[in-house]
Amino acid sequence: MNKEEYKANVELLNKYSYNYYVLDNALTTDEVYDKLYVEVEAYESENVDDILIDSPTQRVGDVMSDGFTKESHDQRMWSLEDIFNNEDLLKWIQRSKKLVDNLSFYCEPKYDGASLNLVYENGILVSAITRGDGEVGELITQNAKTIKSIPLKIDHLKRLEIRGEVVIYKDEFEKINLLRAKEGEQLFANPRNAAAGSLRQLDSKITASRNLVFLPYGVGQNSLTQKLLSNKMTYIYTLGFIEPMIRSTCKNAQEIEKFYNSMNSIRDRFAMMLDGMVIKVDSIAQAEEMGFTVKNPRGAVAYKFPAVEKITKVKEIILQVGRSGVVTPVAIVEPTAIEGVIVERATLHNFDEIERKDIRIGDSVIILRSGDVIPKIMKVLTHERDGSEVEFKRVTSCPVCESELLDEGALIKCQNLSCAARVVNAIIYFASKPCLNIDGLGVKIVEVLHTEGVIQNVTDLFTLNKERLLELEGFKEKKAQNLLDSIESAKGCECWRFINAMGIEHVGEVGSKVLCENFGVEFVTATKEQILALDGFGEEMAESVVEFVRVNSEHIERLREFLKPNSPVIVEAEENPFKAKTVVLTGSMSESRGDIKNMLEALGAKVSGSVSKKTDFLIYGEDAGSKYDKAIKLGVEAITESVMREMILNNSIPN
Repeated sequence: MNKEEYKANVELLNKYSYNYYVLDNALTTDEVYDKLYVEVEAYESENVDDILIDSPTQRVGDVMSDGFTKESHDQRMWSLEDIFNNEDLLKWIQRSKKLVDNLSFYCEPKYDGASLNLVYENGILVSAITRGDGEVGELITQNAKTIKSIPLKIDHLKRLEIRGEVVIYKDEFEKINLLRAKEGEQLFANPRNAAAGSLRQLDSKITASRNLVFLPYGVGQNSLTQKLLSNKMTYIYTLGFIEPMIRSTCKNAQEIEKFYNSMNSIRDRFAMMLDGMVIKVDSIAQAEEMGFTVKNPRGAVAYKFPAVEKITKVKEIILQVGRSGVVTPVAIVEPTAIEGVIVERATLHNFDEIERKDIRIGDSVIILRSGDVIPKIMKVLTHERDGSEVEFKRVTSCPVCESELLDEGALIKCQNLSCAARVVNAIIYFASKPCLNIDGLGVKIVEVLHTEGVIQNVTDLFTLNKERLLELEGFKEKKAQNLLDSIESAKGCECWRFINAMGIEHVGEVGSKVLCENFGVEFVTATKEQILALDGFGEEMAESVVEFVRVNSEHIERLREFLKPNSPVIVEAEENPFKAKTVVLTGSMSESRGDIKNMLEALGAKVSGSVSKKTDFLIYGEDAGSKYDKAIKLGVEAITESVMREMILNNSIPN
């Protein structure tokens, strides 16, 4: 085989692969494909310098990775707001119409898998990044290259982010679990967990063996000129990606509902698991104009499919005490399979619900599961009672510390701040990944430390010593030192992690970041009015922050002394043309828009993602799209990247 024949054979193998894995249309037999593959492999072993970037041999898993590095997305990967019925749909459309007029919608399946962001430059796949927290994910490029439905090379030369879901088809999931069962390994709970676990294997050979599939659902940073998302996605599919079995554009709620019902009726025919339908505003300009809440884009929602109902039996009702002291009843039910998940417990929400539904131990009940939501009891089958059922009595003392409970009707609370459950759960949350990320401080370790009297609250973590740990069963020299090192590494943490670790009710990771960006560790001095002025903060969240600080000021101060969290350095920018101006970036530029955004923010500018009447400057590069058109329409000053740099250099606005 000479070099030209080699190139032709690689092209032929890729054609076979594309038709088989993307179009589900085999053009040849496995025998013919395998024989040609071996010939290509043999040529490459003798001509290493000739190996093509898109050769199918480059998809084979590589050596073990030491771990995954963090990588920022060019544009944030947002999560979607969920809606569950036609009433929710109508409310969302009504809200949307208050922001923009003449809406149309693009609808497609919502795949149940693990989100992945592919980055192409000069037509080559250069990186693949997991969703992570939406802003920063893990770089898993080598693993992504093993997925045969991901093109290694596309016919598009400019930088392009393609977002999609990595899934495992249902039949493949069954094969994997059968194999794991034979080898005595723990079974995957469902196809989504299997996909996520397979995608993040340090050994990419394992990823390659799992037959993962990539299904695009959108784009991130791009210079594409299509004005409608539906057209933009059509173009993406022409680049060699799998197109959804069905998708549609709709003009109104009636058409959306009709398409939703149609998709729901055939959901079992899909090769992969679906958990609903995604609805997006089709006009890219309108979607950008609608903007974002703290958590979600306003121009898209996930319309979840109706949950699956099954009949099971209540074996017992247990009580859980959360870190806020609320005692929550949970029903333990006979193991029941629902859409690939074995359900063994169902939420009862509160004690009023037990009484209202007259739920008894031994009852046959209908449970409902929707997506990742913990199953709940929908109905008691009272007609099946035989008299052996036992009523559940409302409790008056804490199941953990036995102190008297505060009965507020629907909610029952343990007021004892020293209650083991409250302390343990607070510490577990404090050490969790979205908070201080203290490795080695899991549930069992926290329970042991608390039971043995080593820690009674979060601050005790910072007074631990090796001698005391070595006295405990299960702690050896290395394990004790690793835990102490992890606790020590939490010091100097990012400000938002410090705030998030407090466990302030209604304030999660996103809210913690907003507080940190605006007040730093001095958020304790912020007034309710100042907090209400922040993006995404409402009355309930603001009140929660103020009340938490009032009650726990000493606790916060002690933790701050131990941790010494880093506040973002807010430096007053010197006077310049962009200080206190609202700026929007669009098009391809000489460096990444993320770097330019950071530069402008350092100059005191507010960089927004959408153009409005409040925008002061639109800065554009090559292939500027709808944002440029809208800026011109609104009379916003549009300047090129070179003009921007000239303004910064000369500290003046050109005439």
